Amino acid sequence: MKFVVSSSELVKNLSNISGVIAPNPLVPILENFLFELDKTSLTVTASDMQTVMVADLMVDSSDSVSVAIPGKLLMDTLKSLPEQPITVSISSETFGVEITTSNGRFKIAGENPMDFPRAPQVNRNFNIELDSQVLASAINNTLFATSTDDLRPAMTGVYIDIQEESTTFVATDGHRLIRYRREDIKSTTPTTMILPRKALNLIKISLPSGSVPVVTEFSNSNAFFSFGNIKLICRLIDERYPDYENVIPKANPHRMTVERSKFLNSLKRIAIFSNKTTHQIRLKITADELTISAEDLDYSNEAVEKISCEYVGDDMEIGFNAKFLAEMLSNISSSTITMELSLPNRAGLIIPSDKIENEDILMLVMPVMLNSYS
Repeated sequence: MKFVVSSSELVKNLSNISGVIAPNPLVPILENFLFELDKTSLTVTASDMQTVMVADLMVDSSDSVSVAIPGKLLMDTLKSLPEQPITVSISSETFGVEITTSNGRFKIAGENPMDFPRAPQVNRNFNIELDSQVLASAINNTLFATSTDDLRPAMTGVYIDIQEESTTFVATDGHRLIRYRREDIKSTTPTTMILPRKALNLIKISLPSGSVPVVTEFSNSNAFFSFGNIKLICRLIDERYPDYENVIPKANPHRMTVERSKFLNSLKRIAIFSNKTTHQIRLKITADELTISAEDLDYSNEAVEKISCEYVGDDMEIGFNAKFLAEMLSNISSSTITMELSLPNRAGLIIPSDKIENEDILMLVMPVMLNSYS
């Protein structure tokens, strides 16, 4: 049994879903792609038990067969081929796979497809359709702030709160917090969930550059995304998310407005001279001037720069982790930002000055304690 397909088309679809495959899966069969051929329709599945991605593509065939093919070996083989039609022959008895090209032949030992775990069924009790660009924006603005600490599983994902007026996406790692709100995503059936970081990253990578509808459906334990010829099913994080609204300070009398790119570029230069463990930088803010400084006492390195700003409030000196601050500023498109502060030991808020329609972004960053406040 065999099918003919474009080598580049097959590589493109496998690349879209290959990120699901874990380097050393607990179940060896999960190192494979599951190929399911039904005449001219080929369905390829990758899974790690928690996340499943499926790609559908059209091929030239009149056969029906299934086989599990080693992912890395197949990808490495196909990537090295120039664009051409290839013939993939599959033995339904031995599960042997043979790839025939214009000037070569490659044999791969496949595995029994019955050993490949079935994709979980999503009992779709809630669904909503999103624009791919809106979804991409929500992921890009929150994913970087999720935690990598598996001891706090709720914070390793993005919390999504869908309400009648708007939808809020929240990510935090305990040192910073992003609240991204969209007024053009809403539902008459309010619901909340926590989507895992890996699944969102896979969606982000595989979303097309143009605007396409993304069908999103949820059950109590799984989420289902469908766009173009790609489907993704992931298990939701079944944990209670921290009460993030209580963390956001309400009274912030000190406000600094500064050019984002100028602030970011200066920050990156000064950060080179900060301690490589703490990444600590010092901000000294006066009425019309922001002084950014850092020192690494272990190597006697130090740097200082001054940039202009607009500031309302008492003179203040406050410390931040330069790495966190730079990453947050890099994910803002606004030309200027406003930084709202209360005290040197309280969280600071970063708010874009330029508002995009239907979008509201608030970023919170915790300070680090300086040796002295002068």
